[in-house]
Amino acid sequence: MPRLHARHDGDMTVYLLLVSCQANPVMKTHEIDEKIKPFRLVKYFTFTSLIVIFGGTLVLTLLNTHWARALQREKSEDYAHVLIENLNHQVFLQFVLPVALKYRQIQLRNKEQFERMDKVVRSTLHSFRVERVNIYDREKNIISYSFEKRLVGRENIGGTGYYKAREGQSTSKLIQRGNFWQILLGFPKESYLVTFAPLRAEKPLARISGPVLGVVEIVQDLTQDYQTIFRFQILVVITCAIVMGTIFIVLRFLVKRGEKIIEKRALERLRLKEQLNRAERLSALGEMVAGVSHEIRNPLGIIKSSAELLKKKIAQIDPANSIPDIIVEEAGRLNNIISDFLNYAKPRAPNLMPCHLEEIIEKNLKFLEPQIQQQNHQIVTSYAHQVPAIDADADMLYQAFLNLLINAMQAMPDGGNIHVALQAENGQVQMLIEDEGGGIAVETLEKIWDPFFTTKEEGTGLGLGIVKNIIESHKGHIGIENRSEGGTRVIVALPISQGDS
Repeated sequence: MPRLHARHDGDMTVYLLLVSCQANPVMKTHEIDEKIKPFRLVKYFTFTSLIVIFGGTLVLTLLNTHWARALQREKSEDYAHVLIENLNHQVFLQFVLPVALKYRQIQLRNKEQFERMDKVVRSTLHSFRVERVNIYDREKNIISYSFEKRLVGRENIGGTGYYKAREGQSTSKLIQRGNFWQILLGFPKESYLVTFAPLRAEKPLARISGPVLGVVEIVQDLTQDYQTIFRFQILVVITCAIVMGTIFIVLRFLVKRGEKIIEKRALERLRLKEQLNRAERLSALGEMVAGVSHEIRNPLGIIKSSAELLKKKIAQIDPANSIPDIIVEEAGRLNNIISDFLNYAKPRAPNLMPCHLEEIIEKNLKFLEPQIQQQNHQIVTSYAHQVPAIDADADMLYQAFLNLLINAMQAMPDGGNIHVALQAENGQVQMLIEDEGGGIAVETLEKIWDPFFTTKEEGTGLGLGIVKNIIESHKGHIGIENRSEGGTRVIVALPISQGDS
């Protein structure tokens, strides 16, 4: 009878050969996951796209802001030239001509002339956005008139703009005040456009193209305009950030889903490869075991029969001699070990016939009854009403259930209750075996299906592997878990009909 756990008998050649063939067991799920190194589409694609899109948005925003600022400056310069042309016309008609006829010369130091000039300039620029107006003398770089009286009379503050205007060339210059980041990002604390243009005499019925009489400087405050552009820039960035965030979330979701599909397929491909390798190893193992078993069982049978014959003869001479009994017992144990190896490495196909699981279980319990009573165990059965028959090999299931029941008894060496339940649902018959032992350690629970793994001193460590092979050959499933109240629960699910699984 196959055992659930086994002692590693290092002195047996067969066992060593099998361990050698099983040196590379099938990888567990977590080992497969460690081997799989899928390219992280989410990490590289989504984050890279986010950086590229965000960087492109910033560049486009900066270019758009630069274009808007350049357009604003160009419009302000055109605006200043129109104002200067209009101011030039009004000053010439309402100030230069009347003053020249009345006083013969223009002297803005004269209070009456200054007030007349101030009236003309302010009335002309009354409804226009002009921060300051300065009028310079033609001969010297001196301010003759200004909105700010404190500037009147100051010398040499016109700079190159004054000298170019005196030569008949108009120029504009943007002056910005603020810290480094304010100017760099385009929201300076103050922004002024300073325009210098010649103040000319007019010719009758012609454009203003006469001789230069002086230089006019107009200062426009563009602070509010540039701040408006900056706020628009921030609005664009925020809008793009929201759009990018939405796109990023959608891309991340789609690519993450695609990555999971790719990873799942890669994992499945690797599992199939490992299963193929395992099948090839088991095939080689089965062939070797068959040959070795044939070579060992023949002399083993001779040894056992000879020992039994020797026992009869020695009984007549020395009845107390137990050596023949030991030989017979060890030969039987060795035969069981060989049977375990053969059943695991080369399991036979089930002979499917209609059978009832409760009948198989009762047969197991009847066989184990002496051992159950001796070890003080109580078997509590619970069968659902009208559990249907299933298509299965009764002998193979008998072997599997016997292993599970013995394992439950071994988990409680001092006795205890073992619960066995049957129920049918979703086209399956489910069997539960629960013990009240100490349970299985977490690190051990992960290895219980490994061939040759055991925590006991006797057996081959192939018991659960044989059980699993039998259940899976019936297209069923088996699982082992620890109960919250203590002990272990074994769950076996078998399809009622093989064609429905």
